[in-house]
Amino acid sequence: MQVTEKLNEGLKRAYSITLPADTLTDKMNEKLDAARADFHMKGFRKGKVPPALMKKMFGKSVMGEAMQEAVQAAIQSHFEETGDRPALEPKITVESDEWEEGRDLTVEIDYEKMPEIAQPDFSAVSLERLTVEVEEGAVQEALDNLARQASKYEPKDGAAETDDQVVLDFEGRIDGEAFENGAAEDFSLVLGSGQFIPGFEDQLVGASAGEERMVQVTFPEGYGTEFLAGKEAEFACTIKEVKRPVPAPIDDELAKGFEAESLDQLRSQIMDRLGEEYQKASRAILKRRLMDRLDEVAEFELPQSLVDEEALSVARQLWLEENPNVPVQERPEVEPTEEHIDLAKRRVRLGLLFADVGASAKVTVTDTELNQALMRQAMQYRGQEKQFFEYAKQNQQIVQQVRAPLFEDKVVDYILELAQISDTAVSKDALQEAINALDE
Repeated sequence: MQVTEKLNEGLKRAYSITLPADTLTDKMNEKLDAARADFHMKGFRKGKVPPALMKKMFGKSVMGEAMQEAVQAAIQSHFEETGDRPALEPKITVESDEWEEGRDLTVEIDYEKMPEIAQPDFSAVSLERLTVEVEEGAVQEALDNLARQASKYEPKDGAAETDDQVVLDFEGRIDGEAFENGAAEDFSLVLGSGQFIPGFEDQLVGASAGEERMVQVTFPEGYGTEFLAGKEAEFACTIKEVKRPVPAPIDDELAKGFEAESLDQLRSQIMDRLGEEYQKASRAILKRRLMDRLDEVAEFELPQSLVDEEALSVARQLWLEENPNVPVQERPEVEPTEEHIDLAKRRVRLGLLFADVGASAKVTVTDTELNQALMRQAMQYRGQEKQFFEYAKQNQQIVQQVRAPLFEDKVVDYILELAQISDTAVSKDALQEAINALDE
């Protein structure tokens, strides 16, 4: 075959590939001979139908298959010879859908190739890791929270406050008409718990036993009961009792309520949990700082096609987060902004770098690790864990979504082993500030 370069600009490549007529004819005859060997036809023994008759009967359909296979083989040979790896599916144009025997065939191929990745010197990367010691004050704070969770409520005089419990009767109406499941008697509601729709509990703060209040609210657009979504409603409420929370004593009995044998064991469990939380937060901060640094020092050309595709994905994702309830048919075309493009460039740069580092370091995600991650995801579907797990294992899109972060974390671990890491002790509040900054 003859290959002519038509474009060589940055990572963009375009070639014209000419397949000789003899190559295509040989491919077609090869397929006809293979079909002829098992072909039965009245008047001929098996495999003895004349080639000319086979060609007359099946030449057109076999010709299309031969052309397709020859084109695929030529393109594969081109990539093997050049060593190019296309960033996205190449654009392939064949001069004619129907090839005529005896004519050469020209194929145009257009693509962006993957860049050569120049890995930074990871040993020259310096990073600070934040460490936090679990202090007694944090353990006591956690115990106090558990005691509040185990609170009992006792009657109180005076107005209800946030965190108080009110016992009430209520009846809801929309446009003056009562609606299904909109009423209850002797209902216990903790103010500030978020158990009711937004605005309901706030309007009961300050109410006293025996008082009647009219609460006016608007059901959210995404409310689970469709006929109530977005509707304005009013609830006639009668406050029957106000109770204040009384935290449970911090003792062995409290510990048993949280599946610990004693208060000492509960304290130990809290210390372990806090330690794990601090380490997880510290790891997240260190990972972000590593990726920020790598984004600065990694230098190689980015395939524009990958950047454009990722920028559009980012724009759509952020738009959906801001407009979650817009029906699919009403969603507009989203145009990526400069901010979206910058984020896309970062993602593409780090994605290509991590893939290259992972390949050169022979980083792999084992089947055991993948299955464990799939099982953790399956645990979110109570009662259907097994069904989801089996379905997910057969769904390559889900498998890839689960495998990708596992692979990324392993590559991060590999790079951190080579980098210079210094530990800095900070308070838990400073750690929390650093975590909050990740979302800014």
